[in-house]
Amino acid sequence: MTRISAISKTAKKTATIAAQVTALLLASSMASAQTARDQISIVGSSTVYPFATVVAEKFGQTSKHKTPKIESTGSGGGMKLFCNGVGVEHPDITNSSRRIKKGEFESCAENGVTEIIEVLIGYDGITLSNSIDAELFELTRKDIFLALAKEVPDPDGGDELIENPYVQWFDVNPDLPEIDIEVIGPPPTSGTRDAFVELAMEGGCKSIESIAALKESDSQTFKEVCHTIREDGAFIEAGENDNLIVQKLEANPDALGIFGFSFLEQNSDLVQPSYIDGFEPTFESIADGSYPVSRPLYFYVKKAHVGVIPGIDEFLAEFTSEGAWGEEGYLADKGMIPLGDDIREESAASIAALETMTMD
Repeated sequence: MTRISAISKTAKKTATIAAQVTALLLASSMASAQTARDQISIVGSSTVYPFATVVAEKFGQTSKHKTPKIESTGSGGGMKLFCNGVGVEHPDITNSSRRIKKGEFESCAENGVTEIIEVLIGYDGITLSNSIDAELFELTRKDIFLALAKEVPDPDGGDELIENPYVQWFDVNPDLPEIDIEVIGPPPTSGTRDAFVELAMEGGCKSIESIAALKESDSQTFKEVCHTIREDGAFIEAGENDNLIVQKLEANPDALGIFGFSFLEQNSDLVQPSYIDGFEPTFESIADGSYPVSRPLYFYVKKAHVGVIPGIDEFLAEFTSEGAWGEEGYLADKGMIPLGDDIREESAASIAALETMTMD
């Protein structure tokens, strides 16, 4: 009897433990179900933000899914959030006004984000604009570099680099106005800032023989010289807020501001773009590549979230539809420069197949 009683007690204890485990698993499952998202989460570029927003609104109106939640965090900030991991607590998509960097791609992989769908959506130009009531600027990329770089060649001669001594635009180039250099632009986390220093400042850097030679002999120093903006007040960071830049240009007609062509189009009654290397930023000059400060726009998708977070595949289909990103699509009306017909067709097929990217 004693042995049977012990067995009975053991059986009861085992059953109790099993019931507790089952209850815990059920509670965990219920908690997981309660925390699962039914709305797409998007972060990233302030430049891509208005395009993504109009697609999201259209998607919310025409599909059975909720309108995606979009946060403007800047390209760099969005990449950091996107690459932090897989799961409902992490965003599904990040917008970017530049291509993902190798270091960011590697960071994603380290955190388990190993399958990424890259979506090239179109093009945008970066403008250096001022108040419509001010004098129109005609700049070269060399002018821009000399005005904004932290270190420049000594104007008294020689190849030595010194702290930027230029105070007025006239000091940089006697064809420019005798007004103080004051440029308002985005912070380092912004894709617009990344593209500006790469396309405008580095472009100007290459026109200076002594600095251009560094690219072959000391590429790291070349990049530091060409990409480092002065910090003595001539360049003013305005955060991830193009509206704030326009407000500052209205208040100070002597200042210039850095933002995308699409935003310029939306505020053409308030601001005007500078010519750069003889070209005005227009829909046509950006599309054909003649305007020298233009860049591609992207967004990136976690493949692991497709089919888990409802509606991601349908959102991709809406964004890459001809009615959205085509030449006559509603994104072109918002100022985005469409991809060529062949590229759009090829990209749409790749995205529909959920093909993932590799980093060359």
